[in-house]
Amino acid sequence: MLISLRAMEYFTAVIRHGSIAKAAVELNIAASAVSTAIDQVEASFDLTLITRQRSRGIKANANGLAVARKFERLLEDYRSVIAEGADLKQALSGNLRIGYYAPIAPAFLPKILSSFVPKTNDISLDIEECDNDSAQNGLLNGQYDVILFVSEGARPSIEFDILVEAPAYCLLYESHSLATRSSVTIAEIAREPLVVLKRPVASTYYQNLFDELGHDPKIAAYANSTEMVRSLVGAEHGCAILNMLPQTATSYAGDRLVGLPISDPLPALSLAIGYDKTRPRRLVRHFVEACRKHFSIAGPERCTVES
Repeated sequence: MLISLRAMEYFTAVIRHGSIAKAAVELNIAASAVSTAIDQVEASFDLTLITRQRSRGIKANANGLAVARKFERLLEDYRSVIAEGADLKQALSGNLRIGYYAPIAPAFLPKILSSFVPKTNDISLDIEECDNDSAQNGLLNGQYDVILFVSEGARPSIEFDILVEAPAYCLLYESHSLATRSSVTIAEIAREPLVVLKRPVASTYYQNLFDELGHDPKIAAYANSTEMVRSLVGAEHGCAILNMLPQTATSYAGDRLVGLPISDPLPALSLAIGYDKTRPRRLVRHFVEACRKHFSIAGPERCTVES
């Protein structure tokens, strides 16, 4: 049994007015459309629900009145859901679920969030670290409202905006012999022990930088967090290649670090924000705008090492 919301609306209007003509006027449709809806409802239930009286309009029997009352409740619930959905879309409140690619977001995401979350604290944040693939999976399956990820290799179904292009740079401990240079080359880095960020996308990207220029790096250590890479470099286990630049030149262990540009022409990594552009909630739109504003004001020089 399939009865459309429109048929329910037409049927209840007829019962309310006791007249097909008056219901048609209220609904601004042809009387024949109202009459057809009545026939469809009766056919769906296989019951006679109203009596048509030539000169006195229509009259619902007991079954017709019962059906009309149930339709009214269904229509009321439907209108309530639609209204709540509209309010949710326009409200700067509720839960914002963010998936972020671990190596890139902690340096700037908290500051962005503090710039637009209202002091009334009507927004709750659910922030989850993930790899690039799981971030995209989460956006597609509804786990996240928005993701911050590296757009290289983005799936065709993911809609995103580029926030910043982050070139590769070399991270060195402060007393390293190359630390006083204005820049370094991939060939020079290849001669040093290398600490590699072992994350999807990142490790492949860094290996490709050496492969494309015909160098074979000497791997000293793998680490799956940016801060562990920085701490290992600070403890003089080797140098590293990274893209996003934290706002501190000190590792967790308190060692001083130096970031130098790489003079070779190398592809950058693109930091992007992914979200559903067709029907974004107001809260999502404000977060996206806050991200754009942050990078337009701070500029790429605040988070990258330019050649």
